[in-house]
Amino acid sequence: MRYDWALQTAIVVIGRNEGDRLRISLSSAFAQCPRVVYVDSGSTDGSPSLARSLGAEVVKLDALSSYTAARGRNAGFAFANRHFDNLELVQFLDGDCELAHGWLQLAERALASDGGVAAVFGRRREVHPERSVFSKICDIEWDGPVGDVKAFGGDVLLRAAVFREAGGFDETLIAGEEPELSVRIRRRGWRITRLDAPMTMHDAQMTRFDQWWMRSLRTGHAYAEGAWMHGLSPERHWLRETISIACWGALLPLVCLGLAAVSPPAALVAMLCYPLYCVRIYRRSRRNLGPADARLYAVACVVAKFPQALGVIRLLCGRLLGRRSRLVEYKAT
Repeated sequence: MRYDWALQTAIVVIGRNEGDRLRISLSSAFAQCPRVVYVDSGSTDGSPSLARSLGAEVVKLDALSSYTAARGRNAGFAFANRHFDNLELVQFLDGDCELAHGWLQLAERALASDGGVAAVFGRRREVHPERSVFSKICDIEWDGPVGDVKAFGGDVLLRAAVFREAGGFDETLIAGEEPELSVRIRRRGWRITRLDAPMTMHDAQMTRFDQWWMRSLRTGHAYAEGAWMHGLSPERHWLRETISIACWGALLPLVCLGLAAVSPPAALVAMLCYPLYCVRIYRRSRRNLGPADARLYAVACVVAKFPQALGVIRLLCGRLLGRRSRLVEYKAT
């Protein structure tokens, strides 16, 4: 298998009303690969025209189905698979992300050197973590251990053959489609590796509490849907996380309310579980983070249980009523 500079690779960028973020994203893609596909999900800011002006192949999704990241990535891959010769690798890239200089060549070499690895990804960072505590929380959450891992995120370099074999992303998922695909890929005997290298710079532009709340709600929905689909498999995909959300974000509040009606002191004692949980997370996370970041992360993890619980409830209600989940958007556009 030859791995000359980007000759067997295509980059698929997805976006919706990303504005200048899309220009930065596409420019960084073209700096490393000549074959770039942009998939647009109903933008109203002229994103398709901008992408064409930069030289990208453009795919516009129709509004007959929900706009999801999974649908966009599948459409971009399908276009690249039809129109580009000898497609062996595909780099997925979100339209609010800038590809780090030298990333693609590094990732290509990593896949070339290990035939058992299906996907590689690296460190995603926030462009402006100082802009708000919410952006800082995102930057902390993007970090993780290097080496073989269970799942990749939205920015990843994948073997095209493995993507085809696994059936691509599940387009019914409004979030969490990457870990769900990761489960199916690993079941086929492949490995997923996180490299100790910068991969992308992400611009969430998340400056308000309501944005963070909706993002957390979407996260809870994704956890619950992942557990619904694969929670009873041997690896118990996201089952523990969903149970934790349900206990801390729904069950314990109900217990506290019930105790408050009969014994307010007992309710206060029960509520002490939250600061104790916060201290536990702080002690665990300060090994890798500074004290200030560890405190912020600990508080965010505990408070996020409440909107995440709403996401779990939303998923369960939708499943029981036979309703398809609607996209949860939080980004400023």
